[in-house]
Amino acid sequence: MHAPDIEDDPKARVVVAAPNRMAAQAGARLGAEGGSAVDAALAAMLVTFVTEPGVVSIGGGAFVTVAPPGHPAVTVDGYVEMPGRGLPPSAFRHGTREIVSDYAGGTTMTVGPGSVGTPGALPAFEEAHRRFGHVPWRALVEPALEITRSGFPMGSAANYYLGYLGCELLAEDAEALAAVSRPDGSVVGVGETVVIPHLAGFLERVAVEGAAALFTGDVARTFVADMAARGGIVTQADLDAFTAAVRPASRVRVADWTIATNPPPAIGGPVLAAMLILMDGHPADKWSDADLERWVAVQRAVLRHRAAELDVTSDRARAGQALLDGVVAGGQKWLGVAPSTAHVSVVDVDGFACSVTASSGYGAGVSIPGTGVWLNNCLGEHELNRGGLHTLAPGERLASNMAPSVARRPDGAVLAIGSPGADRITTALAQVIASFAHGGYDLQDAIDRPRVHVSRAADGTEILHHEEDIAIPKGVSLPIKKYPARAMFMGGVAAALREADGALIGAADPRRTGAVALG
Repeated sequence: MHAPDIEDDPKARVVVAAPNRMAAQAGARLGAEGGSAVDAALAAMLVTFVTEPGVVSIGGGAFVTVAPPGHPAVTVDGYVEMPGRGLPPSAFRHGTREIVSDYAGGTTMTVGPGSVGTPGALPAFEEAHRRFGHVPWRALVEPALEITRSGFPMGSAANYYLGYLGCELLAEDAEALAAVSRPDGSVVGVGETVVIPHLAGFLERVAVEGAAALFTGDVARTFVADMAARGGIVTQADLDAFTAAVRPASRVRVADWTIATNPPPAIGGPVLAAMLILMDGHPADKWSDADLERWVAVQRAVLRHRAAELDVTSDRARAGQALLDGVVAGGQKWLGVAPSTAHVSVVDVDGFACSVTASSGYGAGVSIPGTGVWLNNCLGEHELNRGGLHTLAPGERLASNMAPSVARRPDGAVLAIGSPGADRITTALAQVIASFAHGGYDLQDAIDRPRVHVSRAADGTEILHHEEDIAIPKGVSLPIKKYPARAMFMGGVAAALREADGALIGAADPRRTGAVALG
């Protein structure tokens, strides 16, 4: 699918790029009714939580990066937290099982109640709305609530994911499995209606109570009791202690743009910023073989540093800032040193930008009884828990690749951009931003352009992944894995742009069922 730029409605107030058309249209409607870019983005992501089962859910975490006109950008951190407050050592490292799948080129994941971290998406959304929202909270929740009541068509991304993992992942949650399965046991087909039992009732409470619907009262008691009975470690103390953290966004210059992205202790923002700095103005015009060789070298250097420092440190905030300081100080000499997510981007006519990325990991395969809320398995994502299961201290935020970003140019142009895709998030975004900012590509063409990605295993093994419609230069000497053109593996960038003259442009990735809407 090609999602063309949309810039032909001079009366539009907002442009929304989202994972599917239902989400994009929900955000656009709210913007047209007077909602801010933040309102539109949060409404679109709440619809995404409902309509992308298995891919992302309200039981996960999220980052919200916001650039209000005339003010510095901030990121609201509602990512998943390590639970277990008040539990004895004997309570940890139980309640999980391993799944090995061909999904995303081969994935091993840990699922089950013991893989569930304290979910923070709702507190983050509530805090972002409190600071930057223009419409009542209930207006944000209502589109998701309406869709949940009536059911929604199964999308291609969720169908693809559940086709690989659904039966095994949801084997211990019969109600969830039945909601996305046909009578013969196969996954519900693309376009067929899905209804998640109990979720509408829970969302009605969210519309009235906000995050408290999940963190206090009978839902919280049910959540905590079910965790305790099945080997999970989320306690009421964890729910009581969770707060959304608001931090100044990390900033980096790329051509005429100032990019603001997810700051430490998240990993994604510093890694993205380091890659953009090291690209040093390349490609200057389209992509040459030399540019591609440089891009592979940049990925290898930054990911090598990540493996040696960021993935193992006990202080990611310090290590993330040290990465950026080292790249800035060392310049190009620095190159010599040895699931699943969903994204929404929104800008409005006033130059307000909001970028939201959310994740539930690969999903724990369990839900909170009686709510329809599918829970995350972020404690079981091996890449983000290099020390092993349950090795973090209760209360510590997990590592994250997510890098929701916003950008401004001196002439008044403003951009919101981000992507799902696990470890491909930063590499997809860096390629698109470099292509758009100084590579001679317009926004949609920058997203459409074929991608390359270097992966690095825990043992140091590196593989160059590339889409088949790009030629790898002879100077690149790495094992190669080829993918079809526009492969879902390579992420799903969504971007929204307000040009200097006020024109609104949206662009969405053909690698996923992305959609753009004006409102």
